[in-house]
Amino acid sequence: MRFLLPHQKTFLKLTQWMVVYLFAIMGMLVERPVHAVAAPNKVIHNVFEAADDGFDMVKTQNYYSGWVAEAIFETMLTYDYLARPAKLVPNTLTAMPDISPDGRTYTFHLKKHIWFAPDPVFKGRKRELTAQDYSYTIKRMMDPANRSPSAGFLRGKITGLDAFAKKAEKSGHFNYDAPIPGLQTPDRYTLRIQLTAPDANFLYILAYGAFGAVAREAIEGYGNQAAFHPVGTGPYRLATYVPRSRIILEANPYYRGFTWDFQSTGDAWDDRLVQEMQGKQMPQIGRVEISIIEEEQSRWLTFQEGGIDFDKLPQLAAPVALEDGLLKPEFTEQGIRQYTMVEPEVTYTLFNMQDPTTGGYTPEKIALRRAIAMSYDTESEIALLRNGQASIAQMMIPPGVEGHDPGYISSITYDPELASRLLDYFGYKKQADGYRTMPDGKPLLLKIRTDASASARTISEIWKRGLDLIGVKVAFEVGNFADNLKDAAGCRLMMWGGAWHADYPEGENFLQLLYGPNAGKGNYGCYRSEAYDSLYRQATALPQGEERNALYVQMNRQMEADTPWILHVSRTRNWLVRSHVQGFKKHPILLSDWQYLDIDTNAK
Repeated sequence: MRFLLPHQKTFLKLTQWMVVYLFAIMGMLVERPVHAVAAPNKVIHNVFEAADDGFDMVKTQNYYSGWVAEAIFETMLTYDYLARPAKLVPNTLTAMPDISPDGRTYTFHLKKHIWFAPDPVFKGRKRELTAQDYSYTIKRMMDPANRSPSAGFLRGKITGLDAFAKKAEKSGHFNYDAPIPGLQTPDRYTLRIQLTAPDANFLYILAYGAFGAVAREAIEGYGNQAAFHPVGTGPYRLATYVPRSRIILEANPYYRGFTWDFQSTGDAWDDRLVQEMQGKQMPQIGRVEISIIEEEQSRWLTFQEGGIDFDKLPQLAAPVALEDGLLKPEFTEQGIRQYTMVEPEVTYTLFNMQDPTTGGYTPEKIALRRAIAMSYDTESEIALLRNGQASIAQMMIPPGVEGHDPGYISSITYDPELASRLLDYFGYKKQADGYRTMPDGKPLLLKIRTDASASARTISEIWKRGLDLIGVKVAFEVGNFADNLKDAAGCRLMMWGGAWHADYPEGENFLQLLYGPNAGKGNYGCYRSEAYDSLYRQATALPQGEERNALYVQMNRQMEADTPWILHVSRTRNWLVRSHVQGFKKHPILLSDWQYLDIDTNAK
């Protein structure tokens, strides 16, 4: 050790003190919010028409859970806010990924200095997003213990991942630290994924909300409560959560922010948005308050009273609010604007193909499902429930999604007379009370799961009227959306009505809902058809284009032949936006939009 004179010791102590002080100041700077534009007084009031079931998106496909989760967790890729058709852009990446010439290897480079929201699970440390977080998130999707309904997005795609998942299923333990050939992190900010075969939709898949990065210590720290303690790198974090009642988000103080810099598609709506928003530092909204109001009438009254800033017009209010499809003057004079879009979605009723009454693939079981399908009057649904704001869904792939054939006509139509003759032919005999038995003489009773909303009651009435015409008795079992979804995932529902909104704009996203290996994991009717599955595998091995779309048409015909689904409608949504809300344009794929909005506090 070097000998020091007394005055040197004093100088060293002073220097050491200054260094300590400097590091303390630097620490304070690090702990300051990275992005402080969002204003606490800028509050968006929203409403959900059904409840979420937590925010661990590996374990749910709940639409409302996804809406919130997209604001909390970040995928590597996202969508340009204004571009139509939907266009992928980097999110947490420095640029779009590098793809090998054979289309099988994707290399992703993450931005540095992206931080998870502060949370006690990090024990006072700042936690940076790394490539390992995305690798861990992907692995969680395939962990058998999670029973992920979205596992079908990855099944058979990443080299070595399926074999690893099967090994975990046998052993009961998924070793997250073990290497997987197709998931490599050569450095802190690089993720390399190797596919088993080229996949035209792989980047769309990675932009799906369930692939938003989670921190392993948050998942392990909160355990089975992780769904209610979401910790992500996105623009918002969960502040208050009252299940099935209220959700409050607040701006994430560590979010890096972005500049609103989107290009108009050339229409007047976009031009106004660009004028309002161009160049602003985002997010501007400091707080999002979401209420769960299932009844349409209550939601409509709350909107009229000013308690909701923007919402899709409840269908029952269409005659009151619209005239020839346009908002009436009494609303436009309040400064309310109308944004209309046809949702990239289909509504449908599924049959449980394992159910002893409605399931099975023998001719008489197919005939029963076909007759039930022909008893439902979709035109009545559009008139009575949708108030004309919907169109009949002819095929599983809706308009606006690649693979939709505008000339396709379903072979199943409303025809109760033909349905009755079909049931007669296959031995479903009518009794003295006018209702039928099964061919073996046992009672025939359909059980349709529904909910307590006014919309559900209208649909139940349409079902009852049609089924009475063909002599089939029905009982309606009332549950809430979240519980119904869980029962459907367990293939415990005989019949249930649902809707599927595009996770990405390509037909595979809809057709995978009937793929056999996805039974109970997105395929909630547990439909298994060798013919359908073979067509699915052929189609997904092809690039996007006419050949792939032709196979999609064959898959739709196979679905009609077996009738595991009854297709209903694609809805037209009329979003009503109050004058003080700036930047609103509903995206066909993205759910969360609060980070793109602002509030004109003077107008409000």
